[in-house]
Amino acid sequence: MYQGMLAETIFHTGHDGDNIQAYLARPLGSGPYPSVIVIHHMPGWDEASKEIARKFAYHGYVAIAPNLHYREAPGASPDDAAAAVRAAGGVPDARCIGDVKGSANYLRSLPYANGKVGVIGYCSGGRQVYIVACNIPSLDAAVDCYGGRVVMAEDNLTNRMPVSPINMTPDMNCPILGLFGAEDANPDTQQVQVIEQELKRNNKNYEFHTYENAGHGFFSIDRPSYNVEAAVDGWNKIFDFYGKYLS
Repeated sequence: MYQGMLAETIFHTGHDGDNIQAYLARPLGSGPYPSVIVIHHMPGWDEASKEIARKFAYHGYVAIAPNLHYREAPGASPDDAAAAVRAAGGVPDARCIGDVKGSANYLRSLPYANGKVGVIGYCSGGRQVYIVACNIPSLDAAVDCYGGRVVMAEDNLTNRMPVSPINMTPDMNCPILGLFGAEDANPDTQQVQVIEQELKRNNKNYEFHTYENAGHGFFSIDRPSYNVEAAVDGWNKIFDFYGKYLS
């Protein structure tokens, strides 16, 4: 079977009509293909995030990774852009929702897409996955990879992050897969249990897995936190989950 893909930087309309940068990777061919929005981790719109988009393209998905740090530092390195965002207090939740909604609209406009759109995020991106799953009704499936600060204390809320994501749970609109490490401190196992209890209390469609001997960032092949057993099994669960809800 012929295999080929196209990967490139594009721009699309995001929050408040802003033109934002994104990385698109897709299989060559007419499709129709399911789509995935990749929300990058706090270190930024980096090589590892773009490699994840290409992995999805290899497996038959149209993948887009919006640069959520673009406004603070257009043209800067991922490290510098991430530093600028941290200094500003993080990506505003409302802006993230608008940017991801823009990515979903862009994906559905493509002639080779099947109209089904999932979302996946890692670290801070996992938290953002939880938020968009509760605020964008058009999403079809969500994957939270060790998203911290889904459970936030009142004194940790800010103008940019005014609501604890767990309080948005009643409005979750799609099935969610959660992948966590038992050795993670953020979220720790107690926080994961709180999230699971809230999903169960609100009769949401969810599937959670916690890996022993794995910590935060166990998918990150370029970091010491990488855990091959957890990552391989996690990828299998991701593709099974998306195969169920995005095909």
